[in-house]
Order: sequence, then C-alpha cells, then structure tokens
Amino acid sequence: MPSSQHRDFNPADLSDHQLSELIGKTTDKIQHLRARDFPPGAVGPEVDRLNILRLEQLQREADTRRVSQRNAPLDRSVLETVLLKRFFYSPSFAIYGGVAGLYDYGPPGCGVQSNLLALWRQHFVIEEDMLEVDCTNLTPHDVFKTSGHVDRFLDYMVRDSDASKPGIFRVDHLIKAVLKERLEEDEKLRKLAQPSQPHADGKKVKKEAKPKFTILEPEVKADYERTLDTLDNLDQNGFKEVLRKFDIRAPDTGNPVTDPEEFNLMFVTQIGPTGALRGYLRPETAQGHFVNFKRLLEFNNQQLPFASASVGKSFRNEIAPRQGLLRVREFTMAEIEHFVDPADKSHPKFKLVKDVRLPLFPRDRQMDGREPIHMTIGEAVAQRIVDNETLGYFVARIGLFLHKIGIDPGRLRFRQHMANEMAHYATDCWDAEILTSYGWIECVGCADRSAYDLTQHSRRTNERLTVQVSLPEPLTRERLVLERNKPRFGPTFKKDAKAVEGYLDSLLDDSCDSAANLGGKDKKDTEKIWDESKLKDLQDRLESGGGKVSVTGTDGKTYELTNDIIKIFKITEKINVREFIPNVIEPSFGIGRILYSLMEHSFYNRQGGDEARNVLAFPVVIAPYKCLVTPISSNELFDPFVDQCSKELRRFNLPIKVDTSSTAIGRRYARNDELGTPFAVTIDFQTVKDGTVTLRERDSLKQIRDTVPVVCGLVADLVAERTTFHQLLLEYPEFVTQDLS
Repeated sequence: MPSSQHRDFNPADLSDHQLSELIGKTTDKIQHLRARDFPPGAVGPEVDRLNILRLEQLQREADTRRVSQRNAPLDRSVLETVLLKRFFYSPSFAIYGGVAGLYDYGPPGCGVQSNLLALWRQHFVIEEDMLEVDCTNLTPHDVFKTSGHVDRFLDYMVRDSDASKPGIFRVDHLIKAVLKERLEEDEKLRKLAQPSQPHADGKKVKKEAKPKFTILEPEVKADYERTLDTLDNLDQNGFKEVLRKFDIRAPDTGNPVTDPEEFNLMFVTQIGPTGALRGYLRPETAQGHFVNFKRLLEFNNQQLPFASASVGKSFRNEIAPRQGLLRVREFTMAEIEHFVDPADKSHPKFKLVKDVRLPLFPRDRQMDGREPIHMTIGEAVAQRIVDNETLGYFVARIGLFLHKIGIDPGRLRFRQHMANEMAHYATDCWDAEILTSYGWIECVGCADRSAYDLTQHSRRTNERLTVQVSLPEPLTRERLVLERNKPRFGPTFKKDAKAVEGYLDSLLDDSCDSAANLGGKDKKDTEKIWDESKLKDLQDRLESGGGKVSVTGTDGKTYELTNDIIKIFKITEKINVREFIPNVIEPSFGIGRILYSLMEHSFYNRQGGDEARNVLAFPVVIAPYKCLVTPISSNELFDPFVDQCSKELRRFNLPIKVDTSSTAIGRRYARNDELGTPFAVTIDFQTVKDGTVTLRERDSLKQIRDTVPVVCGLVADLVAERTTFHQLLLEYPEFVTQDLS
C-alpha cells in the first residue's frame, strides 16, 4: 500500500537522477504488488504515481531538446535552402530574373500564414469581440494628404556620385553597414594583436584572416557606437553630417555618395482613365478604419470603447529591399484600432493579464546601456513605465500571442520608442522585437496615437467623428469666447475676409480632444472652443491699443481688428452632454516578419544516426500539414488503408499530406520534418494483418500503434490540444519495430 508520505509528492522537485531512480523503484513496487495479487485499490495509486513521474520525465526530455535546438547556431543559408526547396516562399517572377522585395508563398507557406492568421483572429478578433473590416487597397490622394503620408511617409536615400553607376542606397542602412564592418574589422585586429595562445596539446590557435583596416582610436570607436545607437533619430541634415564626418562611400565602387534626398515610399497610381484622380496603394490598413469610424460606432450602438480589426495587403516602395521576408514591397498586415475615451484609458480585462511577465526595454534603460527588465505588465503600468492600462493590456496580449504561435520567449523583447522616435501626437509606443540571425527585428508595433487621425479627417471633411456621452449631472462652466460682428466683418475686409478668418481660426483650441470645433462654417463663434491664453493675449492687445490691434492674416498681409468688428467676453454655459474625439490604441502586426522569425525559431538540425535531418518544429496549431499518411513501401496491398486513413483524417477537417512515392520511408519522414508536419501515420504489413497503424511524433521520434479509427481520432485530439503525445505514451506502449514484410 502507498504510504501517506507521498500525498504532497511533487516530481518537479526531484533531480534527473532522483527522478529516474524513483521511476525504477515505483515500477518494481507495482510488479511486486501485482505478483502478490494486491487488489486494484492498492496498485492503482502507485500506477498513477508512476504515470506522473513518467510524464515529468518526458516533459524534461522535450525541454532539453528545445534548449538544445535553441542554443544550436543557426545556419541561415541551410534554412533558406530548405524554405526554397519546400516552396514555403520564392522570389516572384524568378524565371524572368525576379524583382527585389517581391515574394510568392507556396503551399506550405500559405498554410503557415493561414494558420497564423486564424489564430490571430481567434486570439484578438473573437476573444476581444472586435469589429472586422476589409477596406480597399487603393486610396485617393486627399486621404493620405490629410493623414500626413504624402508629406512625411518617406526614407532618405543617397546615390553613387558617379552617375554612370547604378548604386542607390537607403542612407541609414548604408551607414549602419559601413560602421558595423569597421567595428568588426577593428575587433579582428585587436585579436591579431594579442599573442597567440597554444592549445592544451601545444598547437597554436589559427589566426583569423587579415582585416582590411587599422585599429580604431578609442574615441573613434565610441563615436561609431554612439552613432549606431542614435541612427534612428537623425534627420536629413544629421545623415548628411554623418556621411561626411565618417567618409561613408558607395560599397561597390568606393566613390563618394550624394547628399541625402527624400523618397516617398508610397506607390503612386491614377484612378480612372483621365488621370485626374490621383491615388496610392496603401502603405498600411489603418486609414480604412478611421474613415469608417462613424459607421463602426453606429454598428456598435454608439458604445465606447470598441476595436476594429483588419487583415490585408500593404505596399511600400522600399529603396533597397533586403533580408528576405523582413523588408519587402508587398506584405500582409494585421491591424487593430482600439477606440477609447481619452479621459478613461482603463481596461475592464486588465486584471486578467496584470501578472503576465514580459521583457520590457524602457527608454531610460536604452539610454543608460542597460539590459531589458523582466516585470509584470501590472507593475509596468503602476509605475507608469507603460502609459496606461489599455496600452498595457494589448502589450501583454501581444506577448501571449507570440508565445502561443511558437516564438521563443528568450528571443523576444518589448522596446519602448525613444521620445524623439515618436510622432508628436503619440503618447507612448512599444515594439515587440524578435531576435533573428539578422538581429532584433520589429515585428509588432503598439502605439497610443491619441486622437490625431480622427481629428485630421474631421477637420478636412467637416464630419464629426466624435462620441457623445450623457453626463449623470449637468456641468456649469465659464469660458472666454470671441464673436465676430458679421454685418461689419464682411464689408470691412471684403475679398480679404478669408485670410482674416484664417487668423481667427488659429486662436481656436487645436488640441486633439476638442470636438466642439468640428462641424463646418455654420457653427456659431460662441459654440466654438477657443484657446483662452491666445484670446487673453489678443484682448490685452486690443485694450492697450485703444480698441485696435494689428494682426497677420494667412496671406501674410497685416490687417486691423477693432472692438466693433470682434468682441472677446466670458460666457457661462450648462453642459448636459460630453462630446469628444476618441483616442486610438493601435497594435500593428507585420505578418511576414513574424512568419520568418517563427521559421528561424522553429528550425534545427537533428543529429544522430539515420535520423540526422533538418526539422521545422512548428507548434501543431501553426504547422501547414497536421499529419503525413504514408505506406512503408509502394506495395498495392497498402492502398485501401491509405485511402481509409486519409478519409478518416479529412473527416476531422485536418490538412494532411499523403505520400505514396517509392522513396525510402526515412526520406519521406525527412521531407515532412522539413515541412514541419508534427505527426505521421504509417501503414505496414502488420496493418494488412490486423488493421493497426503506427502514429509517429516529429519531435520525440516515438511511435504508438492502434487501429485506424483510434489513431485518426488521436490525431484529431492532438491537433485540438485535447491531449499531448506525452500523455499518449502513458496510455499506449511505445512501438519500436516496423513490420517490413
């Protein structure tokens, strides 16, 4: 009988040796109890205990494999060869020589992306009750002029000073590449300058190849490193200064480069045959949300907060596309616009994520050269490291999503934008950055955009993109207003009246939350919200000028305002309804970047015997094919069983791969390991005898055996995460020998 001392037994507290020893002792004990015909009530607890121990052992083996895979150096060229060979993706128009920055996804690539997006929709759209929209890729000029993209959506580029040479470079990438190369060469030189240290066997360490440069002076090296750290913060003149200071040249020719010039990243097109309506392929999906805000608010019964979501293509005419899927000209984005009251950015579900621990890289730690800090999102919001609960909620949810799809938590961090990185209207911004062989890559941005976008579109269109909320009790307020004497205003200024009106409009409160100033020319002056400090200054100038004051109109001319043309005075008003422009929290996902990072994190080379092969260890939910169905050989006896297995699995709506080729079974397993297929059902000669098949797991290489209906049902349970293969190994004996004859 099991003793009471095992009642609080925790196998996680045992060392590997203790765990193995205890499994052996427990097995012996069960055999002893059964040999003496002890009743099931006595044997059962020990069997349960053995299963718990074996499950812990299997989990540790899996964890050890994952750590080993994660720590193994990645050979990117091998990974890219596998991805191309298995047609996860391929350069577009390759038979015509290809076009930089354009890629086509093949069947497994489409499968991975579809599964990733399905999980994204489940995790965000369904669980958060979001409103999904699908907006057009073509956008008229006026929309992007209003949003600021026409004027500010740009990068800086330089050219080879020899016009006959084709070199065009994105300036920040060129500077980064040149300075990094110089620092790497400096490191090589410093190693070469050290005396050679012999190995324990007396042999000298082989010297590295001779570098191309000389050792850098300490202050020069520090200047290079400082420039690299602040490169994202430079403007056009800053880039020009760096190019000249460090003598940055075209890498292929060694020629000087031209001064930086602006290059707008949007693809320009015309809408319609006349060319009169200019348009762009959208560089993001967000504007479609903002211009449909009124309809979304109405659909949501005028209730705030709410979020809209969309998945679609975006287009950016990159100067120098590189790094495969990480910097392309056409890509899939998944974006969320969460509309919230600017006076209340709490989140009703924040308590559900407050204990989620994340590696946060706040701006102060970046400036001090310190590492990211691991803390709960609740602590980060409480300490105002993250600005508000809603922003913090989405940062946590993004982290949980990336963990769920298979991103290695040890290679993920959330970096806060530096103050000079953020747009002037943004409150706070965090990027989910994933470490790849290319370095830290921004894959998800999460920004508090305040009310900027809705405000700009409201002003341009005179549409009131606002929310009205009835107050529980009326409020009384006193404020300063300006009122024109319209019968005198028009005749006094005549054709110049518009320029003077432009000056008066500059006195309005231009904060993003001032919804009262929207609504067109019919709005009374006293209904508008004025900037009281500007009005007070104008009022003082009128008084000191004896009722007259000179002002500058929007045309640059000087005009005289008098007390009989404008009046500035205080009013008292009662407010029953609060009207405001919502703020927006925007998580924006670069799906291609996430997908490539996931491929790097999932890839490893399995060593040892016949099983040495490349593996993409995708989580089951992400794998493009859930199961391989294959016979041990091409014998016709197996065909009915292949058909039976395929039909059973497809009945569960599972994407499967059937391989009846004459290739050796090991090679068939190998190519499906490269596809990331987590399970394989194999038909052999024993199947013909008794109708049983084997079920193989990709990561452990272990197999179990049962009838076709049972095994297909187990695959469905595994895919639906109702069980794990570790648990199945406790219920089924491990199968080790295939019947080949």
